[in-house]
Amino acid sequence: MTASFRTLRFLLLIFVIIFLTVGGEARAQEKTWRVIYVEGGPFSNYQQTLAQTARGLQKLGLIDNGQVAVPENTESTTDMWLWLADNARGRIRFLRDGHYSADWDASARQHMKEAIIDRVRNRKDVDMIIAMGTWSGLDMSSEDLGVPVFSMSVTDAVTAGIVKSADDSGKDNVHAQLEPGRFRRQISMFHEIFHFKKLGVPFEDTPEGRNTAAMEEIEKTAAELGIELVLRSAPLDLPDADQAFRNLKQCVEELSKESDAIYLTYTSTPVEKIPELMEPIIEAGLPSFAQAGPQLVEYGVLMSLAQASFADIGQFEAEAIAAVVHGKKPREVNQIFEPELGLAINLKTAMRIGWNPPLDILAAVDEIYQQIPAVR
Repeated sequence: MTASFRTLRFLLLIFVIIFLTVGGEARAQEKTWRVIYVEGGPFSNYQQTLAQTARGLQKLGLIDNGQVAVPENTESTTDMWLWLADNARGRIRFLRDGHYSADWDASARQHMKEAIIDRVRNRKDVDMIIAMGTWSGLDMSSEDLGVPVFSMSVTDAVTAGIVKSADDSGKDNVHAQLEPGRFRRQISMFHEIFHFKKLGVPFEDTPEGRNTAAMEEIEKTAAELGIELVLRSAPLDLPDADQAFRNLKQCVEELSKESDAIYLTYTSTPVEKIPELMEPIIEAGLPSFAQAGPQLVEYGVLMSLAQASFADIGQFEAEAIAAVVHGKKPREVNQIFEPELGLAINLKTAMRIGWNPPLDILAAVDEIYQQIPAVR
């Protein structure tokens, strides 16, 4: 064997060793991320956000099937999660026993939080958490669990205390979607159209209720515009959903007698009950605005901002998850979501309150609804 041949053989051996080492490291980095889902309770926005995030993950190649259907006649995400666990394959693995919901029960919420913390810390079979809504965002971000937490579908994650600021979550493992100034834009536009002096606002007057409704931003905007707020507190954090709805309806009935317009803050009320909730407002001939968005307009609220489609929101969330999967810390990923905004109007409600939308308003409308579903 010549010296040159031995040298070549040695170099080849070194190359093989390097190749196997680098290849092994690359394969190690291609780990599967085991994910759980946490929510305070069922809400239609959570369904849409979850569905579109799954589609976004498919587009980015992190799962091979994200085409989960949003179920009808329910706001539950349970079946959606089970479908993803059974059908979505790839680098994201939706754990079949990883769906957690407190069903808007405060005591159940605390037990659920403790169970999840114990699972993450002791069973160590969770690599990522999707925390949907304010309750779960607070509960999952308040503990340094050592796994990425993605806070989704929250009114204002900064005011709620989930993250430090729009630019910095303040926690290496936490990311939240933020849209600064969203509610100021809503109220300013509503006021520009109707020039009301007294704005009725039903909300739950608790620290978390104020955070969910973004009351700090509402109050600041009203002061700047010279609007008098007429506030009524509706206890909603109840295991009895029917009683929670009765509380909210009573608030709305009172506000309809004392206000010039109504701003409906986020509520866990099922959308099929919105037509009943709207009756006293419509009978009083008052304009109404839905903080939560166009879905409530479809069910009888006069208007809302037709914010970004859930497809855009889901893609934003999927890209944030992808950035973490590919090596970034959640804290390093952009949290600011800047959608294009339009207007949604229910023309049936407009007709019933005697408002004929001007042409310049109609020209700015992106979504028009012409009926109100029958009260069930």
